[in-house]
Amino acid sequence: MPRRNMHLNAADGARLRAGFAALRADLGLPDAFPPEVLAEAERATPRLTGDDATGIPFLTVDPAESMDLDQAMHLERRGDGYRVNYAIADVASWVVPGGAIDAETMKRVETLYLPDGRVPLHPPALSENAASLLPGQDRPAVLWTLDLDAGGELTATDVRRATVRSRRRLDYFEAQRLIDAGPPDRTDEPLALLREIGLLRERVERERGGVSLPIPEQEIVQRGDTWELDFRAPPAVEGWNAQISLLTGMAAADLMAYAGVGILRTLPDAPPGALEQLRRVARALEVDWPDGATYGDVIHRIDPGLPNHAAFLQESTGLLRGAGYTAFDAGVPELATHAAVADEYAHVTAPLRRLVDRFAAEVCLSVIAGDDVPDWVLGRLPDLPKTMEAGDRRAHEVEREAVDLVEAAVLGPHVGEEFDAVVVDLNDKGDAGTVQLREPAVRAKFSGTGLKLGSAVRVRLTEADPAKRRVRFAPA
Repeated sequence: MPRRNMHLNAADGARLRAGFAALRADLGLPDAFPPEVLAEAERATPRLTGDDATGIPFLTVDPAESMDLDQAMHLERRGDGYRVNYAIADVASWVVPGGAIDAETMKRVETLYLPDGRVPLHPPALSENAASLLPGQDRPAVLWTLDLDAGGELTATDVRRATVRSRRRLDYFEAQRLIDAGPPDRTDEPLALLREIGLLRERVERERGGVSLPIPEQEIVQRGDTWELDFRAPPAVEGWNAQISLLTGMAAADLMAYAGVGILRTLPDAPPGALEQLRRVARALEVDWPDGATYGDVIHRIDPGLPNHAAFLQESTGLLRGAGYTAFDAGVPELATHAAVADEYAHVTAPLRRLVDRFAAEVCLSVIAGDDVPDWVLGRLPDLPKTMEAGDRRAHEVEREAVDLVEAAVLGPHVGEEFDAVVVDLNDKGDAGTVQLREPAVRAKFSGTGLKLGSAVRVRLTEADPAKRRVRFAPA
């Protein structure tokens, strides 16, 4: 799911951190883990079963600050095609069904991200240490082996438990620099293949009508005595890395559909009105949308480094509203596809940060092995969609409130000033809605008369209150 991943780069963030402490209290976010959960995490020992895959030189590519490393990969050529070995942290080998950690994760559902720190799904002793795929450590993993043909199409899938050992830990920018440096040596060949396979999978995605949004990160940057909001465009390797995860999620969905049991991530098609609204926003933001071009065609030509394109991408996330989870155990449900993926899709690659992945991976392991799905999975499948959707709603609320706080704090010294903006949302009466500033990267409520969706307007900042997490504009 897209997130506005904000980073506090301001030299003095004391006022903002106080605001985030209040936000956590207002939303009732979990704080420290209960003592019994921490105690269980400290004494947990993994069930090391399956193959020894420590000879495969896995590497990880993640944000620089991440310690909860869910995924490690090794890519190689296989004849005219490719083999993707994708190791996912085997959280089920650590978490005892019905235990204290299990019960706590059912309440937390997913890791929550705020600029001043995360609210983790699992105790850090597991998620950032013992279960994380840190380099030089033997770890239990769910190992996916995915074979692709020369065009990047999936030809074979296998998944099994294994012990793995990552050799290298890279952040996205390190990986991008190594890829851009030129012809790789033997050590860096998997990185070169990440680009090669990633580009192939992006082409396959376009051909099937799928769309991936390269959402820019929203940063708070201090310049002199002022704070500003900027969008940071993600490096290309982040998209190629995401294609490996998408490939695995689609392979998992295929296994579940074949067996008639599992839990899928689903999204209905966007209504025609939503696409027309986005087309108007594109015109106002001067984003080219030629006649006859599809939404996917436009997205694949977007440059997230351009401010107007970055704003358009943020507006595009509205088409993802309505995403949910569908559990089944007696055949494939009527709604089984994800409109943005343009195929069936399941979450299986982030079990340290998302509850459902632990259950979905167990289904896939059972299908491949020809075993019955464990009772601890089957018994919870019917309720998992509601649990996950409640967790998603809370994550979206946290994100929205955090963005509102940041925007209010950054704009606080500028009350009374005027800005150029675009109307990106409008009520039925046409007298109130939401505007997107051209600079800085802010969206806020706006009221006036004679408004038109997608129109350019000049607005005056009338309120920026961090305590209320509220920003308001009026016509200039």
